[in-house]
Amino acid sequence: MLNRSLSTFMNAFTASDYTMYPFSTQNGKDFQNLLSVYLDAVFFPCLREQDFWQEGWRLENEDPTNPSSPLVFKGVVFNEMKGAFSDSERLYAQHLQNKLYPDHTYSVVSGGEPLAIPDLTWEQLKQFHATHYHPSNARFFTYGDLPLENHLQQIQEEALCKFDRINARTEVPSQPHWSSPREDHVTCSPDALAPDPTKQNTLCMSYLLGDITDSFEGFTLSLLSSLMVSGPNSPFYQSLIDPKIGSDFSSVVGYDGSTKEASFSIGLQGMAEHDTERVKQIINQTIDDIIEKGFEDERIESLLHKIEIQMKHQSTNFGLALASYIAPSWNHDGDPVELLRISDSVAKFRQALKENPHFLQDKVRYYFKENTHRLTLRMSPDEAFLEKQAKAEEEKLQEKISVLTDSDRKEIYQKGLELLAAQSKTQDASCLPALRVSDIQPTIPFTAVQLSTAGHVPVQYCEQPTNGLVYFRAMCSLNTLPEDLRVYVPLFCSIITKMGCGDLDYRQQAQQMERRTGGMSVSTQVIPDCTQMDTFEQGVLLFSFCLDRNLPHMFKLWSDIFNSPHFDSEERLRVLVMMAAQELANGISDSGHMYAMTRAGRHLTPAGELQETFGGMEQVKFLKRIAEMPDLSQVIRVLPRIKKHLLNPENMRCAINATPQIISDSAKELESFIKDVAENRKERKLIRANIIKKPLDPLDDSGPTRKLITEPHFQPCQMKTFFQMPFPVNFVSESIRTVPFCHQDYAGLCILARMMTAKFLHGEIREKGGAYGGGAKMGGSGVFSFYSYRDPNSVQTLSAFRRGVDWAKSGQFSQQDIDEAKLSVFSAVDSPVAPSDKGDDATLFGVTDEMKQSYREQLFAVHHKGLVEVAERYLSVGQSTCGVAILGPENDAIKKDPTWILK
Repeated sequence: MLNRSLSTFMNAFTASDYTMYPFSTQNGKDFQNLLSVYLDAVFFPCLREQDFWQEGWRLENEDPTNPSSPLVFKGVVFNEMKGAFSDSERLYAQHLQNKLYPDHTYSVVSGGEPLAIPDLTWEQLKQFHATHYHPSNARFFTYGDLPLENHLQQIQEEALCKFDRINARTEVPSQPHWSSPREDHVTCSPDALAPDPTKQNTLCMSYLLGDITDSFEGFTLSLLSSLMVSGPNSPFYQSLIDPKIGSDFSSVVGYDGSTKEASFSIGLQGMAEHDTERVKQIINQTIDDIIEKGFEDERIESLLHKIEIQMKHQSTNFGLALASYIAPSWNHDGDPVELLRISDSVAKFRQALKENPHFLQDKVRYYFKENTHRLTLRMSPDEAFLEKQAKAEEEKLQEKISVLTDSDRKEIYQKGLELLAAQSKTQDASCLPALRVSDIQPTIPFTAVQLSTAGHVPVQYCEQPTNGLVYFRAMCSLNTLPEDLRVYVPLFCSIITKMGCGDLDYRQQAQQMERRTGGMSVSTQVIPDCTQMDTFEQGVLLFSFCLDRNLPHMFKLWSDIFNSPHFDSEERLRVLVMMAAQELANGISDSGHMYAMTRAGRHLTPAGELQETFGGMEQVKFLKRIAEMPDLSQVIRVLPRIKKHLLNPENMRCAINATPQIISDSAKELESFIKDVAENRKERKLIRANIIKKPLDPLDDSGPTRKLITEPHFQPCQMKTFFQMPFPVNFVSESIRTVPFCHQDYAGLCILARMMTAKFLHGEIREKGGAYGGGAKMGGSGVFSFYSYRDPNSVQTLSAFRRGVDWAKSGQFSQQDIDEAKLSVFSAVDSPVAPSDKGDDATLFGVTDEMKQSYREQLFAVHHKGLVEVAERYLSVGQSTCGVAILGPENDAIKKDPTWILK
């Protein structure tokens, strides 16, 4: 359906005790189509035995066409869960839940413990579906501006009227309370990228709290949790993070209301084993301190301010966020409407505090100090972890194989061939409803903006219905920054709003930011030019938003950051460096395909080189190196040098989105901010000689400009890189240099990527190969990338990419295939844009509404012959320069191949 609809979201989620099937679209006809397919898929699925083998698990010959090749486990979910369990954070969270609630559904892995999956039979799956996935056990949620009556009628006619009510008996009993606390220990794989290899232990204390259907109690405990652990002013941050005992809080921290009875967890990761007792003592001591001292009124007000902002801020997935928010409680028969009355809860909370100033301290005493249902769980690395996992899988495999007769083996071989044949057949999808290309709007609405200046700095104002919030962005150029400092920029961005500024130390700064804004951030930007491949803009983006009444406070915080940021505290810097390094190291097993694509594109364009420096494996390794430094004084010396180049009004442009009434106030405040930071304005020498200026307003060549770097003599080069990682699965990518956004072939490459993914690569990489995902995408930088995600194969997947190109060049696709790919591409192009982000593309990224309309027309115009031509012109071997990268487990074939660079 991804290719037959203009959906803006489509998926299925499995929580610990429910499955949710959400979709969204902006088109009424599409909504009916999707509802129809979702009702059919959920309540009347085919669940054929072959589907179970492919998606669940099967025994099959390693090479299905060779009966004498060894038997192995295969299956999409089997491989997905192996990949999920290679992530130590995920593993820890799973153990914690299983052991805190040991008596019922939460004691098992809802997604499937990899070695338990091969015990599930097709019969059991069908039986489970019949009893659990039944309307008597279902809840429906819709959100939006289409009339509800139509949805109800369709749900009734297409599903509900075909069933009789049953008693599904799926209610989850309460977990019996322990009379005394428990301790436990688990192991994980060592992390080669850990900031400090000697500190890889995790320890956490988890407390069982009350039933989540009591919505006010849940609201109170969730607020209490934020007061205890959020931000540098919280007691647990001060007692656990500031002393640098570990690198960050444990992967599970704070309030968790996703299970029938909530829990609260507090602990550390990245700590040494010998600190175990010390951390337990600190946790108990901190709880005693909170009971004694309580919380400052200022912090409680900051939190309530945060809730006010969250209620006003409009995101594009608001309906989905609401559905996820109410699902856990509603699933246990809580009242979903009561949960949505947040203002009532805030008023009730204020009243409770007024009546009893010790209201929160009493909760802490009851739920933490006097609670005997407490689990302390330690996790430590085991060098032999992956080996033991592989051995356990091998034993499971042998146990299954040992009982097979010769005729069983023949049958397995036959079934393997049947599955392969079924996977190789083109599916007839004609029974599925589809929108037509003619259902897509031919033109886009243009966004009105006003261009102006504030003290020589170009500003764009965009009037939008922002609910009384003001959104501020500023792009600052990196063009004068010395090359050797570039690798430090991501670190600079992550610490510049967290070290203190002006008269405020870092705690007071955090407090002011929470009290006066919805957040302040700085991030790196590498913006490829729309018309030339080897031209790009480099900068950092400042972003913040606030309630209109707090405008002066928000700009005061920014001017203090420009005029007098604090860089002197090595203690504080070390805390931030450790957290950043830990976060990057933890993210690889989830986003391995992104790292593989970034590395594969590294030598294909000048922008690719910088993207790898800022956000690739190079940055992960760099931060690890910084985290390992015993002395950070050298880094402290670098930061003010970077600040001088980046926070310079000479190389800056701004954008403000707000309601018409607030725009003039915003302009005044922005003017005075620019005046306040004027002393930082300085014309500095450009580092690169080749700079192109492009007007911000395409219709006014004499106005303000963006300064882009160009490398007319850039030589792309081929490179194959392999990163050995402690995962049992691979992330594979091949990237190819093609054309920029405004080129006439760009639209064809976008359609081709979607079509190859849906019609060829999905079948090869997921269905036959057993990877959790894979496909092709066309990037804004003019790089066409193939990728696979949590893939049991490595080099074989590269062959699948090549076969995908051959398939495209052979033109074995129909007009229907092309139309479906167009729908899929348009659903992304036309995905909703929040009022806070409207108008940004032109000023910040150089993509005007005119360019978007022209791209749109080119998408409509893509045809069969043109697609074959772009495949031949750009994707054929030898036509363009390509790069390859793989992240994965030890690989002998690659080690022996001299064409690979091993990392």
